[in-house]
Amino acid sequence: MFKVQEVLRPPLFQLPGLPPQFAGAADVRGRSVPVLDLGLAIGHPERLAPGDEGTQYLVVTEFNRSVQGFLVSDVERIVNIAVEDIHPPPDLGADSTYLTAVTRFQGELIQVLDVESVLADITQARMDATLEPEMALPADAPPMQVLVVDDSRVARQQIRSVLDQLGVGVTLLSDGRQALEHLLQVLSSGEDPCKRYAMIISDIEMPAMDGYTLTTEIRRNPGLAGLYVLLHTSLSGVFNNAMVERVGANAFVAKYSPHELADHVLTRLRQVAAETA
Repeated sequence: MFKVQEVLRPPLFQLPGLPPQFAGAADVRGRSVPVLDLGLAIGHPERLAPGDEGTQYLVVTEFNRSVQGFLVSDVERIVNIAVEDIHPPPDLGADSTYLTAVTRFQGELIQVLDVESVLADITQARMDATLEPEMALPADAPPMQVLVVDDSRVARQQIRSVLDQLGVGVTLLSDGRQALEHLLQVLSSGEDPCKRYAMIISDIEMPAMDGYTLTTEIRRNPGLAGLYVLLHTSLSGVFNNAMVERVGANAFVAKYSPHELADHVLTRLRQVAAETA
């Protein structure tokens, strides 16, 4: 996963005021990184006795414009798996667990955790950042719909909160394949997807079909090619702007800044409102 920077075994030190699920912090190349005990956070505590943390592994990650570590009991292997071999989790309870995808490797089932949701739940991150009054559509703007595609429960809630405050209708889907099938179904029904949706906000890293592939497929289809696509990703440290241009996306926003997202959305929606006036 691109969110993983490195795997280490550094000593930990304690910081006052951290939630109990945090094992402390680590000095990683001169930077203090908060460390979450992943097993404890998801309800499978394996914390060792004080002083034994050196036998565990620290997975250092970067996403949503911050760096944090996850303490795990072991790292068996690191594997590369094609995105088309990564599948959405079972529907039953998917939104109430931390499971964001499943796959197989050499006959073994691999479960992919939504670490963004884990961290957000532990830190009680706000889902409902309030926008300024001036961030609003014109009073005479027509009703508009936005299609949101993201496999993270937290990300969907955050984006929906912004769009709800803007008074925009929202359709939520959890991966690129679902989104493409939905758009093709709209097209086959005789409706113009470009008129139904003012824009698409899509994550990049998703199971089944990622945001790059979704954008490429949209641009390849004459009936979908006119859709406005905003790519929205937590991979702030490794994002390649050239890839956005290559696949034909209209814009990119790094997670998660509600005001920056709202600025991009408003720019597009005001453009649509002006075109339909």
